[in-house]
Amino acid sequence: MIKKTYITAFARIGEKRELKKALESYWAKEISFEEVEKTASILKKRHWKYQQEAGIDYISSNDFSLYDNMLDTALMLGAVPKRFKHLKEQSLYFAMARGDKERTAMEMTKWFNTNYHYIVPELSKEDSYKLYADKILNEYNEAKSAGIKTKINLIGPITFLGLSKRVDRGDCYEFLGKITPVYEELLKEISKLDDEITVQFDEPIFVKEHDTKTLSLIKPTYDRLANAASNINIAVVTYFEHSNEATKVLINTPIWAIGVDFVYGKENIDSLEDIAKSGKKLIAGIIDGRNIWKNDIQKSLRLLETIAKHIKKEDIIVSSSCSLLHSPFTLKYEQKLNDEIKRWLSFGLEKLDEVNLLSKLFFKGKSCLSEKEKIALKENLEASISKKNSPLIHDKKVQQRVRNIERFEREGEFEERIALQKKRLKYKELATTTIGSFPQTSKIRKARREYKNSQISKDEYKNIMKEYIDECIAFQEECDIEILVHGEPERNDMVEYFGERLNGFGFTQNGWVQSYGSRCVKPPFIYADISRPKAMTVEWITYAQSKTDKVVKGMLTGPVTILNWSFVRDDIKREDVSKQIALAISDEVDDLQKEGIKIIQVDEAAFKEGYPLRKSKIAHYEKWAVRDFKLAVSTAKKQTQIHTHMCYSEFNDIIRTVEAMDADVISIETARSGNELLKIFKESGYKQEIGPGVYDIHSPRIPSVDEIVEQIEKLLEVLPKERLWINPDCGLKTRKYEEVKPSLKNMVKAVKIVREKLRKN
Repeated sequence: MIKKTYITAFARIGEKRELKKALESYWAKEISFEEVEKTASILKKRHWKYQQEAGIDYISSNDFSLYDNMLDTALMLGAVPKRFKHLKEQSLYFAMARGDKERTAMEMTKWFNTNYHYIVPELSKEDSYKLYADKILNEYNEAKSAGIKTKINLIGPITFLGLSKRVDRGDCYEFLGKITPVYEELLKEISKLDDEITVQFDEPIFVKEHDTKTLSLIKPTYDRLANAASNINIAVVTYFEHSNEATKVLINTPIWAIGVDFVYGKENIDSLEDIAKSGKKLIAGIIDGRNIWKNDIQKSLRLLETIAKHIKKEDIIVSSSCSLLHSPFTLKYEQKLNDEIKRWLSFGLEKLDEVNLLSKLFFKGKSCLSEKEKIALKENLEASISKKNSPLIHDKKVQQRVRNIERFEREGEFEERIALQKKRLKYKELATTTIGSFPQTSKIRKARREYKNSQISKDEYKNIMKEYIDECIAFQEECDIEILVHGEPERNDMVEYFGERLNGFGFTQNGWVQSYGSRCVKPPFIYADISRPKAMTVEWITYAQSKTDKVVKGMLTGPVTILNWSFVRDDIKREDVSKQIALAISDEVDDLQKEGIKIIQVDEAAFKEGYPLRKSKIAHYEKWAVRDFKLAVSTAKKQTQIHTHMCYSEFNDIIRTVEAMDADVISIETARSGNELLKIFKESGYKQEIGPGVYDIHSPRIPSVDEIVEQIEKLLEVLPKERLWINPDCGLKTRKYEEVKPSLKNMVKAVKIVREKLRKN
């Protein structure tokens, strides 16, 4: 049988977040680990069946994970940090991912320019590597017993090392010679499973620009791996950008196929002649795996016909552009969407049908479609026309306002502003604050849900929210935190909340996407021009400020983060959408300060993850991203202090960009990364104030006073006390109050101890 349809990888959380619920019940000691494994088995079989029924030829095993595939790969190689060595099985696995009472978790960072987070492997020259293949082998056999022969997905060795970190500060690629034999051994074990097997090596690191030395690693590695077993067909798959430099090397190895992304890496078209000469199969990533818009089948068909001018049709396989992990699961539970808008959308399950339909049209023609497929094609064409012409999309007033922007940044230089702010705010050195959100209790979640479903009145809802804010303010005052927040009980999500109050956004009931582990987000989608009908946060922030004499920060999400954490319309440029959002946020900043709010935090947690993967494209992104942050705060007066927060960022390469954003105070995540991140702020002469995270909120462990004292003292080795703020490294929404309260109390106690030491010195 000729196989022509391919899915890079599939989602794993389940269509109703079954995996999330099982994991969190296990962590709460409500169910056994056997129950988690049972849920995982049910999901895997269901997902394989969905793909099989949709006509997908190449279905994956080992794309499933209980937490993260990079973590799974580290365990497959025996790459376990010393502090976890004595732990066994699931205790080891989840301690590495989440930490425990005795050990900090491994670092977590963004998977390329997506909103998925992976666990960063920690490597050292002291490590020895050994194969642990049970998960991979068992999952293949599990699928086989269900009547489905799968390809096996593996994180490629070069990507694994390229995304790892050396705890002894060396080059991770030095270990390629140590881990490649483990991969060879794995392939030999896989070869025993069946007569012929396809193994997909994910090498997304290849889409980045590399020097000659790094590129030189590809051929010897894949020469060895492709010759490890004669009955294995190796496909090397890249995504999120073009990989032309790596492709020129891969064509000279004995691999079977090369997978590239034609959605986000249009330049891959330049490699077609080389691939054709090599005689390798092309896995053509045509169906967008990371956005929600229905594929324009006619446009994709034209692209495939262009590809076929270079590569023989029989050597082309139609695929998703990347893993469907990055898309919501299915549209079938969406009962409240506007019918016209819904017909423009396609989620994970629907993308399976798109791959199959496109493949049939390309290889067999329209006459070979079933009646059901002909109807689907007709609906696809009608949806494309509707989306281009719908009056729902365009707002002339917004377009006019964007054209007439006169001021893109606030008044005053930093030195002038900070002097005015310190005089007005009177905060101490090592000022204490938090990032914004406090734990989302079951009571406030229930109240939000009931209010949304009209089960309680607006007054009842407000009273519950205000009660939470009262308690949150009182607790912070009890702790003696100096700059307060209202806790954000009214917010379901830092992006969705604002999207619900802006014109041009759409929302789903079940459009969940995995962010990390059991953490799922439900991004809004932007389908039209954006405007702000009325104030979004003023009522809650001013209420909180009325309950205390201390300063309460206004909390907003920045335009670039709202953009990067939404599914964005694809009919205009992203930077044009961002500018519209920035104007709406600038109105909110102005309203807050007019109501007496003295500090406004405009979070750009996702600023870095929007960066292009190619250096040649970075300057353009930075230009409009900085423009729109500054536009968002352009209404702020000199004496209004602007804070921002950024997550999971390596700052070495973007320090000048962060400086150009010109926020008065920036808070960043450093708790898992150590103080290496901060040295660049000192070395670069960064002059604004900084709040590095002094403890990791992604772990349930409670840091001791001594631990935080030590952390603050390390910070003081890098940054002067006059510019240092003390805070957790991120919002506290996902934590429980029994973790948050002692942690914050310990943080404040630690600050007082350090202040006293500094006073004596």
